[in-house]
Amino acid sequence: MIEIKNLTKTFHTANGDITALQDVSLTVRDGEIYGIIGLSGAGKSTLVRCMNLLERPTCGQVLVDGRDLMTMPRKELLKTRQGIGMIFQSFNLLEQRNVLKNVCYPLEIAGVPKAAANERAVELLKLVGLEDRQKAYPAQLSGGQKQRVAIARALATNPRYLLCDEATSALDPNTTQSILALLKEINEKLGVTIVVITHEMRVIDQICDRVAVIDQSRIAEEGPVSEVFTRPRSRIARELILPGNKSSVSEISGGKKIRLIYNGERSTKPVIANMILECQVHASILAADTRDIDGCTYGYTVLALPDDERQYERVIGWLNEHHNTYRVED
Repeated sequence: MIEIKNLTKTFHTANGDITALQDVSLTVRDGEIYGIIGLSGAGKSTLVRCMNLLERPTCGQVLVDGRDLMTMPRKELLKTRQGIGMIFQSFNLLEQRNVLKNVCYPLEIAGVPKAAANERAVELLKLVGLEDRQKAYPAQLSGGQKQRVAIARALATNPRYLLCDEATSALDPNTTQSILALLKEINEKLGVTIVVITHEMRVIDQICDRVAVIDQSRIAEEGPVSEVFTRPRSRIARELILPGNKSSVSEISGGKKIRLIYNGERSTKPVIANMILECQVHASILAADTRDIDGCTYGYTVLALPDDERQYERVIGWLNEHHNTYRVED
């Protein structure tokens, strides 16, 4: 378990102090995929680098399995870091080394014998689907292949934790999907706890169990992905999850508007179709943003209903009986 307690990070520059993180507290549970999302400059990359003390916090605590990294002697800290792998947006591969030797590199630093290091590297390259590219050099690989090598290298020392700093931001959508599927597989097969830093909602809703939303150096909101997505409490969470929706709906005049909120119904359940058929009303979809997560629907649909009061009350009654989560829009 990784625990961040009252963490603050201030950078001292020639133009004055810059506070990148302010009184941040959160807990990453064992075995989960934990997402941290925010706009550029919010502090998310600084936060993940503080988790293994690549950036040393100005104050606060960073506890890994109950031990505070801030108070560890350097030798003990270096050993603890072997249990925390990290991958980056820019891959950070060694261009003069081939794929196999890139994966072996952290094992060489740890003093693992060459034969054992090679065996481990081959095993990991098979896991990430690159067993046939052992002798290739980074310049000969695609972006997705480079990130797979970086993932294999990060797993070389059998870490319990894997920190991913914008690991898919430089990749195209199809490659992103394959990398996310690989991270999910690593989490499930190896039991590695994963922390994902991203500004992309699709990354969070596809693989994360819980999410923290960071805004202006502070945690604005935290909780299960399904809860944050369906009931965002903070302004920044609403902005990230429902971009541009409020103005586009409010500008449409006439009729009554309701927002149906999906918080885990089976994705095959025809809520709107059943409502129209059973209530005998016409309804128009004004806006929608839904996601299928493990066969369940999360998100919302905004509907315009007739002005007729009887029809409107009929719909409200049906919703109260069959679909309790809704909100009347202003």
